[in-house]
Amino acid sequence: MRDVASLAGVSLKTVSRVINREPGVSEELAARVTRAADQLDYRPNLTASNLRRADQRTSTIGLLIEDVANPFFADIQRGVEDVARRRGVAVMAASLDRAPETERDLVSAFASRRVDGLILGPTAREQGYLATELRSGWPIVCIDRQPRGVEVDSVVTNNREATAQGVEHLVARGHRRIAFIGGNSGLSTAHERHAGYLDAMAAAGAAVRPEWVTFDALSTEDGMDVTRAMLALEDRPTAFFTAQNLITMGSVRALRQAGLHHRVALVGYDDFSLADLLEPAVTVVAQDSREMGHLAAEILFRRMDDSSEPVSTHVITSRIITRGSGEIPPE
Repeated sequence: MRDVASLAGVSLKTVSRVINREPGVSEELAARVTRAADQLDYRPNLTASNLRRADQRTSTIGLLIEDVANPFFADIQRGVEDVARRRGVAVMAASLDRAPETERDLVSAFASRRVDGLILGPTAREQGYLATELRSGWPIVCIDRQPRGVEVDSVVTNNREATAQGVEHLVARGHRRIAFIGGNSGLSTAHERHAGYLDAMAAAGAAVRPEWVTFDALSTEDGMDVTRAMLALEDRPTAFFTAQNLITMGSVRALRQAGLHHRVALVGYDDFSLADLLEPAVTVVAQDSREMGHLAAEILFRRMDDSSEPVSTHVITSRIITRGSGEIPPE
């Protein structure tokens, strides 16, 4: 900063004001400082700056989600970044890969790096290990799944009700032999969606055959394999409800390979890229994942500004997008 001040012919305080975007500096002086900084390739040392700040904030927040490559979680990240950027805060993101030990390790790593707050998509069965961080006043918001063992703010969707609506959509087209392919059985969202499936089947008076229900399809390949196995049953389903976007992609492939994509109905939970361009296009129960990210970030920043607010759970409603695959009638 001294080198910049010398080259620009201004005081050190003026450089500090320009770099930190503080008022009280004329446009002419600010331009001189900016030119000098560019000429010297100057970058502010945020670590040193944070050591001098009274609040000890680092202008960073952490985001831990299942997989940053999954379109659903990528949209959540974008929503968080949109809010953080307006505040001049950087987002540090990492994937948990459905590994509870990774969740604990990364939470500890982010806490050690003194990020100002954390948005967490829980993978572990319970989050009691967060008690130490919460006692220290570290703000935490959970997203997509509610935590167990601690009380923190959370942003979720209406998994049970939305799944029931998706299955009811198939029932309304005449289906009763409806299969359910669920995701990670260790996650609350998988069980909430299964409960919604059972609600709709019971309301329709439709039998639930054990061979039509499965969990732990964790990838597109798993979705393909399970769908193929169910299609090979003597009493195969006439429709599928797939409870996660990667599973849906796998089911689409399996149905197409079997030549049944115009004869077997499909409704998937979560939208995905190009779902509207397939033939038939895929009917989905769509979560507003970007809005989830927006809201989680806004709640986190409010919590950072006022830790006395009561803990709350915010539910964002999903919606059905009808495109064709969910409107195929049973043979």
